[in-house]
Amino acid sequence: MTALVVMAAAVAPADAALFGDDEARKRIAEQQKQINALYQIHQELTERLVRAEEALKNQPVMALASQIEALREDMRQLRGQIEVVGNNIDMAAKRQRDMYIDLDSRLRRLEQAGAATQSPPAAPSSPAAPSGTAAPPAPGAAASPAMDEGRAYEAAQLHRRSGNYPAAITAFQSFIGQHPKSPLAPRAQYWIGDSYYNLRDYRNAIANQQKLLSAYPESSSVPDALLNIASSQQELGDAAAARKTLDSLVARYPTSDAAEKARRRMANVR
Repeated sequence: MTALVVMAAAVAPADAALFGDDEARKRIAEQQKQINALYQIHQELTERLVRAEEALKNQPVMALASQIEALREDMRQLRGQIEVVGNNIDMAAKRQRDMYIDLDSRLRRLEQAGAATQSPPAAPSSPAAPSGTAAPPAPGAAASPAMDEGRAYEAAQLHRRSGNYPAAITAFQSFIGQHPKSPLAPRAQYWIGDSYYNLRDYRNAIANQQKLLSAYPESSSVPDALLNIASSQQELGDAAAARKTLDSLVARYPTSDAAEKARRRMANVR
């Protein structure tokens, strides 16, 4: 009778972990739908941008330039949203893995408890006895820091989207300091440089994008960082350096969106 009571008490948490795992799967599926929708919007914005640039040949330059810049800003914001959703999916997947580990540990304790009831009573300090085992961590505990990570990144993005670039710079720097190994850290570093660019502090923009190249050389944000460096060099009047950076971008990342933009800019960099 005692064995049945012990085994029933140990099975309950395992069932809870399985229920949580199903919830994690549902959340991953929902977030995947969100990111697919965002990619679709990104594709539509890209097509609109191409059409707008084609129409540049036949319409007033200033009006179209304004429309193109608005589209580019929309696309930058959309990329930020895609990054957040993608990070949320990674966090949900991590939580699911943690649940499997937790379930395995619970089952092991269940087996140990069943073996303990068939042997002579052990001292209270025995690791095989349920009273001597440490309480298992809650399934959601491992995901809490990751959720904080996503919220911190999104808070920094809100500053940037609202045009509060000094606050965005501070927030992104704080994010990198607290989460240096985060998959969002390279993009956070990129947005620091981009925010300096929007503040017309082109030297700091270059310095921070070069920091990205040094700290995260394999990041997918490297082509965008090179393009931002070239833009800053051009604003500083260093056309030769800008041209060299654009050439390097096209040579190293020929299929990237940034390289496509670089090719269009080369004709105007003299």
